[in-house]
Amino acid sequence: MTLYDIDARTIDGGKKSLRDYEGKVLLIVNVASKCGFTPQYTGLEALYEKYADKGLVVLAFPCNQFGAQEPGSESEIASFCTATYGVSFPMFAKIDVNGENAHPLYKRLKHEAPGILGSEAIKWNFTKFLVDRGGKVLKRYAPTDAPQSIEKDIEALL
Repeated sequence: MTLYDIDARTIDGGKKSLRDYEGKVLLIVNVASKCGFTPQYTGLEALYEKYADKGLVVLAFPCNQFGAQEPGSESEIASFCTATYGVSFPMFAKIDVNGENAHPLYKRLKHEAPGILGSEAIKWNFTKFLVDRGGKVLKRYAPTDAPQSIEKDIEALL
């Protein structure tokens, strides 16, 4: 099984196969609307707008597991992201990233790119994973890593 064999529910309730992103460079992020890192949506959108035509796709997965900072419904989250940050990249339904109910995508991401000292747990909102065009998870970035700090790594894959 590869990353592309995983399906996810979109923020508007549809089903999406990650196979639709095969051949693209992916930046996958667990997001929250009421987090100190929420302004990173601006940087994520800037990267997406700058590099989408070269093959970058940002995939955002809202998660309420950290400080209950994503309490809203999918429609509230989508409205907030569009109105506040002009988000145009794909957004998905709210998921768990840790624990027994962790989404299969996050199980795979954490296994392929563990954190400090080999820990697989996601520590907070806005943890980012960079995936190459072949579906290989290359690197995990901390919530404190601003999107623009990842730009050189993204450019190298495009």
